[in-house]
Formats: sequence, C-alpha cells, structure tokens
Amino acid sequence: MQLTELHARRHSIATRSGEISYIDTDPAGTGPVALFVHGVATNAYLWRNVIGALAGQGAGRRRYIALDLPLHGQSPVTAGQDLSVAALAAGLEDFCDALGLTGIDLVANDTGGAIAQIFAVRHPQRLASLTLTNCDTDGNLPPESFKPTVELAAATVAFGTAYEHLDRVEEAVIRSYLEPCFGTLERAREFERLLTALDAGDLAAITPQLRELTVPTLVVWGTGDEAFDVSWAYWLRDTIPGTTQVVTVDGARLFFPDERPMDLVPHLEPHWAQAAAVRA
Repeated sequence: MQLTELHARRHSIATRSGEISYIDTDPAGTGPVALFVHGVATNAYLWRNVIGALAGQGAGRRRYIALDLPLHGQSPVTAGQDLSVAALAAGLEDFCDALGLTGIDLVANDTGGAIAQIFAVRHPQRLASLTLTNCDTDGNLPPESFKPTVELAAATVAFGTAYEHLDRVEEAVIRSYLEPCFGTLERAREFERLLTALDAGDLAAITPQLRELTVPTLVVWGTGDEAFDVSWAYWLRDTIPGTTQVVTVDGARLFFPDERPMDLVPHLEPHWAQAAAVRA
C-alpha cells in the first residue's frame, strides 16, 4: 500500500493504557480480524506491503489492523509509562477491548513477537490463530546483537542489518520509524527507557503457559537474521504444542515482512483458513 493510502486509513482510539494510533482497512468492523504487531523502532508501516498484498488478493472479506505501539509511529507515550513487554502486552489487550476484537488472527515480528506470546498465553480464547516471524523468545530477549543504545547512527546501522536492501526502503518510511524514537532528546530518553525495560524474565515467566498453548501457530523465519537465529524458530515449534508449521525464508532478514512480503503472504491465508476450520 502507498503511504498516502495508509494515512487515509489511520485512526486513533483511547484505551486504558493510553491513546493508540492504528491502520484499519475496514473500520466498519465486518469480517474476521488480522491484527499485526511490530517491534522496537518501527511502526504499523512495517506491515504495509503484507496488508496491501492480502487486501489486493480479495480472498474473503477480512479486516486488517496494524497498530503503533507506544512511542512508535503516531502513538504517544506518557511520562513514567510502563514500557516492559509484559505491560505492552496488557496494552494490546486494552486496544483489543477498545475495538471489541475477538477471533483474532495475530501476526507479529521482532519485539512484537514477545508481546504476542504474552498476549496469547493470557488470552488464548481471543485468538483464532497466531503467526510469529523473527522475534524475541525466552532465552533471547533482547538478542545479544541488540544492546540498548540511543545513538541515531547506531540505529541506522541496525536497520542496515535488519533489511537486505535498506536503500530500497522509502525514506519517508525510515523517517516514520526513527523520528518518534529519536526526534527529540526527550523521546530519545524515553526510547532508552524502553530498551532498558526489555526484561528476559517477562518471557521466562510465561514459558510454562506457552508449553500448553494450543492456538494454531505458524512460524515463518528468515534465515539471514543476525539477531534471531533460525534455531529459535524450532525452539518455538518445540515449545508451543499448537505449532502447525515452520517455514524458513532463505536469506531473509528481520524486517522481511516489509521487503519480502510475498515470502509471508502465501502462508497466511491457508493458516487462517485451517484455524477457522478447527474452530468451526
């Protein structure tokens, strides 16, 4: 989808956790919901090409929603707001409550995957399915290659490793990722606070419940990711009993849903259809 079209589909809603900005292809609320969650230092635009491809297929009427986490995109952050992944998972619950979302096909990347895992074990009844792309796991939060930093230059280098071809990503998209986190000294300090709030204990605490999660789960993993080795995809498979398939994407890096959407899209509709058949 073009950014101008995405701007037109932007909305904002007040939740118990604060104001959340999000993209919604069907605000009237018809059809099953696919909800996309990004990670640190990106925003809802990470999913623009996936949503554009899915919407363009016209296969079944479905509502696609991608939210901006606090401090990201157009979602504000409040002073002292809890930015741990456990708290962000609670914020995801508040967002779903505010929009009345149930029967959700949840799709997540990067730190959004950690948030999604916590949400899933807390609210399995709200999910139709779960899809995890390269993301944090118990034992790899944060990954060794990602250490807290608020240096803009270092963040740019990190994007260089998260994309295969950073030079092909629209400059406006990169600005939309970086400016909310680094645009002012105050925001940079909030971003530093978010990074230091990444606590491995949040995922370790829910691993026993993850081992009982029967929600149909698809794992799609880029093999060229420096932060999240493909071995973690198989860790998820062996940990989540609801896992139906692991798909590896040769050479793809962390943000492959953005630059290689067609390595993800063809696997989503069959996964969602299979999950719907199980629920029927």
